[in-house]
Amino acid sequence: MLKNVITFFLILFLCNFSLAQRPQVKNTRAQVETTNSKPKLVVGIIVDQMRYDYLTRFESKFGYGGFKRMINEGFNCKNNHFNYIPTYTGPGHASVYTGTTPRYHGIISNNWYDKEDKKSVYCAGDNAVQSVGTSASSGKMSPHRMKTTTFTDENRLFTQMRGKTIGISIKDRGAILPAGHTANAAYWFHGKDEGKWISSTFYMNELPKWVKDFNTEHSVSKYLKTWNTLYDINTYTESGSDLNTFEGGYKGKETATFPYQLDVLKDANGGYDLLKSTAYGNSLTADFALAALKGEALGKDDITDVLAISFSSTDYVGHNFGVNSKEIEDTYIRLDKDLERLFNALDKEVGRGNYTVFLTADHAAVNVPAYLQSVKIPSGYLDNAKTKKQFGLFMEQTFKASDLVENVSNNQIFLNREKIKALGLELNDVQDAIVNELINYEHVDKVYSATTMHTTEFTRGIEALLQKGYNQKRSGDVIIVPDPAFISYHKTGSTHGSGLNYDTHVPLLFFGKGIKHGQTLQKTEITDVAPTMSALLGISFPSGAIGEPLEFVLD
Repeated sequence: MLKNVITFFLILFLCNFSLAQRPQVKNTRAQVETTNSKPKLVVGIIVDQMRYDYLTRFESKFGYGGFKRMINEGFNCKNNHFNYIPTYTGPGHASVYTGTTPRYHGIISNNWYDKEDKKSVYCAGDNAVQSVGTSASSGKMSPHRMKTTTFTDENRLFTQMRGKTIGISIKDRGAILPAGHTANAAYWFHGKDEGKWISSTFYMNELPKWVKDFNTEHSVSKYLKTWNTLYDINTYTESGSDLNTFEGGYKGKETATFPYQLDVLKDANGGYDLLKSTAYGNSLTADFALAALKGEALGKDDITDVLAISFSSTDYVGHNFGVNSKEIEDTYIRLDKDLERLFNALDKEVGRGNYTVFLTADHAAVNVPAYLQSVKIPSGYLDNAKTKKQFGLFMEQTFKASDLVENVSNNQIFLNREKIKALGLELNDVQDAIVNELINYEHVDKVYSATTMHTTEFTRGIEALLQKGYNQKRSGDVIIVPDPAFISYHKTGSTHGSGLNYDTHVPLLFFGKGIKHGQTLQKTEITDVAPTMSALLGISFPSGAIGEPLEFVLD
């Protein structure tokens, strides 16, 4: 009898132990729900040189399927800023996707002086790879100079490389840096006399069939048509007069005024490169993105893919015509239509509610200083020739040497450290002397030495932005900050690069799966985008990320 009782309790214990070790059905369902809560596709959109106020200035001209759809269905971060200097395209694209700044990801500009190789280098240039899709050298590109991972990299690692990443932009750097180091592909546009989408051997040895088909069947010649305003130009009251002295225009046309016969202007303006600086360059990009959506079967399973799109023509148009031009207004009205086409295709191909989109910019832009001067706002153009002569005399008189400066670029001075050492000079003393000299120059607002940048911790103001953009390994010995709205540029068109609000304040919109509906005036920073997307996907943050997930955006 006792033996039977012991046996009974032993069996009962073993059964309970077995049940305790078995995963609970409730937890399994929760895990499935968590997995299914991830979007099948993340679409990251960067609009090159987009000021935040374009959303509000041109609001009455937008339809309800593009920018307004993102605002009405998603979340609008109205006070979003870049948190470093310089606000250029390469650093901007890298910062959005890495969640960090040039101080850590290393993309300190579009081009910069390499202190080791003693030459200028390009942020995406890579002579170790070859062009794919063209015999031109424009395909010799990769992300090898970007030192940290992107959230697209982290998604690839998390999914054991099963989640795809495709980068697309007219500009090579606009496609390459967002796509990251592990991308399946990045594609950019080679214009001139070819008009093709190309890549490099960093990603592949041959273009996929869908890209070849697009290049063959989707002739870019159809975009070389007459560019006129989409609506009656007299209704474009949100921008300045069409005929003025603040715009560049195209070679072969006497005035920078609508309409533009692009097929006639093509040969005098770089062949198919002309498309880059028109509203139709964005349409070409959207069409290629739609081809990629189908060609790569993006968002067709439960493993998250990422499509990184950068619309570059907005930047080219802004540089040429300025931020207050009829041309920039029409470009954004037409981009709104292209976004609507893209979102409609995502609804059809991936399914409404199965994808997530964010939209931001890589920088904004200043109004044309000549225009600002005309309305009595302090602004102007730097006299670099005068500064160079004055500074050269100072260096010779002070240090009895004319070759202590190796390079001046990106508002930075790179010193010849070997020569300084050979002359028995202290580097810090030379830096400080230059700082004390340059601060007296006309239209120079601030000057800081490299020593100051890596020995003093700034928390606010322009100084903090400079520090977040300063990379100790790659940046120069002295950093110069011009007066507000004083630029080194043509007398026509807009540019960017500063830490002032006209360059830092850019849109940040989210919509789709996992995103709340709402808006905020709370300050957000561009480095918050990647951590937010990582949190949405439940993956690791990019390796150098300093931003924070925007919890109030996530559902």
